[in-house]
Amino acid sequence: MKTIEGIFYLDGAPISIEIQDGRIHAIIRQDRLDAPQGEQLYIAPGFIDNQVNGYASTSFVFGGGDLTVEGVRKATQALWQEGVTTYLPTLTTSQHELLKQNFAVLARARQQADIGRSIPGYHLEGPYISPVDGYRGAHPREWVRAPDWEEFLEYYEAADQRIVQVSLAPEVEGALAFIRRCRQQGIVVALAHHNGSAEIIKQAIDAGAAVATHLGNGCANAIDRHANPIWPQLADDRLWASIVCDGFHLLPEQVQVFYKVKGPERIIITSDVTRFAGMKPGQYQMGDGQTIELTPDGMIKYPAQNVLAGAASPITKGVGNIMRFTRCSLADAVHMAARNPARLYGLKDRGEIAVGKRADLIVFALKDRTLEIKKTIIAGDLVYSADEL
Repeated sequence: MKTIEGIFYLDGAPISIEIQDGRIHAIIRQDRLDAPQGEQLYIAPGFIDNQVNGYASTSFVFGGGDLTVEGVRKATQALWQEGVTTYLPTLTTSQHELLKQNFAVLARARQQADIGRSIPGYHLEGPYISPVDGYRGAHPREWVRAPDWEEFLEYYEAADQRIVQVSLAPEVEGALAFIRRCRQQGIVVALAHHNGSAEIIKQAIDAGAAVATHLGNGCANAIDRHANPIWPQLADDRLWASIVCDGFHLLPEQVQVFYKVKGPERIIITSDVTRFAGMKPGQYQMGDGQTIELTPDGMIKYPAQNVLAGAASPITKGVGNIMRFTRCSLADAVHMAARNPARLYGLKDRGEIAVGKRADLIVFALKDRTLEIKKTIIAGDLVYSADEL
């Protein structure tokens, strides 16, 4: 039996958690904690990030065959340091053979005992998106294409049938039929990088689309103030909204509006983080030859279209920022980064602290709405400790 104690993220009360066979055995309320004077450490469920394009210099899609299991391990271990216990490696628009090849590498990584517990499946963002500049963002135009079910099944089989989300544009030819087939396979469908009308968006949701990928992004800089894809996605209560709260993808007032409309029950905090996280500011070449710029303040820009090209901050920053921007509680912020994605993807054994759940836990300090991860635990095993660095 293992025991861990701290301040319960839900209500600020001291608790101890007993862990047995990798699961939460008991949650015990305490009168006080035996912690060093002045040290207040919180306990919450580990974060679940549904959009990780790469991390710690590892890219999941670019690299011309450079992706390895060891690279996935490096990225996963670095994410543990940020409190991420579960994530979806995300492959974006690229050439057919490279997508197949990298899905196969990810499938081998998922079979590894140490890191496989953090990877329940994968997210395919593109290539079935809008080809129009602005809406397609930094996705290479030459590899954007219409949905092709037979092609997708090649990716699905290469991924050992563990593609759990597909993000696409609902207005492209064949998208609605593709959405229905994905839902028949139990795959979550998201709307992304599109200029769908209100009617097309409604039809996509009717067909089974469940979430808007990085809502407010993947959109042209100049749009019609009334007829644009943002309003209908906000207006339909059936649609979850994933949002990037790094301070660049959305302004604070946009996060506030999205939060007021969708509420903490229908928002998912995601990172959209890339391999450039933690690298020095400057210009870099992406795998397809495009140039991106990492600014000193942590923004990743694609100058050719004056759009963002992913993020350089992990989900931990987003959890702090949404509290800062909306004044929501710590409990609600954690729910949006853990409980909500667990529910969307049917991960019934994680995302919350409750008896019987897998013991995926984080211990952190909280100061001025900034989280500092001290420990990360997966299935009862300590995988990261700041004290051991």
